[in-house]
Amino acid sequence: MPELPEVEVVRRGLDRWTAGRAIASAEVLHPRSVRRHEPGPADFAGRLAGRTVLTPRRRGKYMWLPLSADDGEAPGEAMLAHLGMSGQLLVGEPDREREKHLRVRIGFDDGGHDLRFVDQRTFGHLMVADLVPDVIGGSDGPGLVPEPILHIAADPLEDAFDAETFFRALRRRRTGIKRALLDQSLISGVGNIYADEALWRARLHWARPTETMTRAEAAGVLEAAQEVMGAALAVGGTSFDSLYVNVNGESGYFERSLDAYGRRDEPCRRCGTPIRRDEFMNRSSYSCPVCQPRPRRARC
Repeated sequence: MPELPEVEVVRRGLDRWTAGRAIASAEVLHPRSVRRHEPGPADFAGRLAGRTVLTPRRRGKYMWLPLSADDGEAPGEAMLAHLGMSGQLLVGEPDREREKHLRVRIGFDDGGHDLRFVDQRTFGHLMVADLVPDVIGGSDGPGLVPEPILHIAADPLEDAFDAETFFRALRRRRTGIKRALLDQSLISGVGNIYADEALWRARLHWARPTETMTRAEAAGVLEAAQEVMGAALAVGGTSFDSLYVNVNGESGYFERSLDAYGRRDEPCRRCGTPIRRDEFMNRSSYSCPVCQPRPRRARC
């Protein structure tokens, strides 16, 4: 599933290609892709038509396109998007061939590049949602966020992220550090790949009990997460297959720089010990047995 860097790459592409353009029409080709828009596909399409897209925003793995208000006031709604496992938001010439898994198409009144939501597995979704005051960011945050993601925590690349609040929450959780990193109500945008990479950089085992973390260790994990996601963002994110691409259909290249994730039995880049793979929440965790020793009192 795309994580924060991959979603931010898409958001930047949307900012370039959609901001300031008026929507002429929206066509829903598969109702599952707007299943969380409770009034239905027709209402979804009708709510978009005639609206101008403002600066796209993101929090964690969610992004949204604020929509101009009819009366010229501050935007009150946005098109909220979650890519799921295989969702793609693509721009291109409107007369190009339709993609096999095209689910939603949005055309603009200038006749230029259209926006398409392509989703092979249909786990992703789009919806039009009300914008509400951000309870996290204050003056440094997005200001308004879609109501359905109001419970999502700030992500580590946001100015609104509070390291001290994160540390205190970790100490209260009584869980393993990787489970905490994947908890989107604690810190958003971090998924399986970047959790493993951050913990490798911080030299912490994924099962380390959060209640034993020191303030310095928590700060180290945060710094590692920020560094690795920043590095991934610089090269377009991580693409293991053709399902994750940017708005122009191009893959990211951070897979080549991964230090832990997916490197089972390959030598650790620090000490040479073979990387270990463990089962974790129906997924996998990758770590170095020497650089990241399992704690005596572990929480899985």
